[in-house]
Amino acid sequence: RPLISVITPVYNTSAEVLEAAIRSVREQYYTDWELCLYDDASPSPHVKPILARHAAEDSRIKVGFGVENEGISGAANGALAMAAGEYVAFLDHDDALTPDALLEMAAAIAESGAEILYSDEDKYDARGRRHDPFFKPDWSPDLFLSIMYACHLTVMRRDLVERIGGFRKGFEGSQDYDLWLRATERTDHIHHVPMILYHWRQVAGSTAVDVGNKGY
Repeated sequence: RPLISVITPVYNTSAEVLEAAIRSVREQYYTDWELCLYDDASPSPHVKPILARHAAEDSRIKVGFGVENEGISGAANGALAMAAGEYVAFLDHDDALTPDALLEMAAAIAESGAEILYSDEDKYDARGRRHDPFFKPDWSPDLFLSIMYACHLTVMRRDLVERIGGFRKGFEGSQDYDLWLRATERTDHIHHVPMILYHWRQVAGSTAVDVGNKGY
């Protein structure tokens, strides 16, 4: 039963979506988790009170507050710095885990001993309807050099992430791909969990709606 640290950088998330993301972790069937939330100096006044309230309600929730905006890579590293788990899982601030996500990942870790794991995923539309499931292939290093197909849900050994230096600034928009590429230079013990364990939410400005929203 490894402790899994869920890493979530937060920036200016709407109250409803942020609550849903946090709730999706608090409602996990698997109980050996911690949620590391790092606010990247959000200007919206509702963000800090929401994070503080959830931290007060559940001792497994850790909260950090940046003094200036560092971007997605800096904020993700801020959340990583709080993590104590043997493994880390990455959850975007406007997405959601399925209730069995961490349970299935822990079971796969116990069975395979993998250092990197990933699952299938689908999307939420603006009305909360699920669609566009992405059933992924098993691990293929050749395919991965052509397309970042593994992203959600990613779980990695924390010491592996630390050895490669976490997220690198300057790769915003491709920070997950960059992290994965460097991690796969250190291990080939990678496991695909063929289940939808992650809901990628389509919100305004998200690449879940249109990849052109983030041209960089």
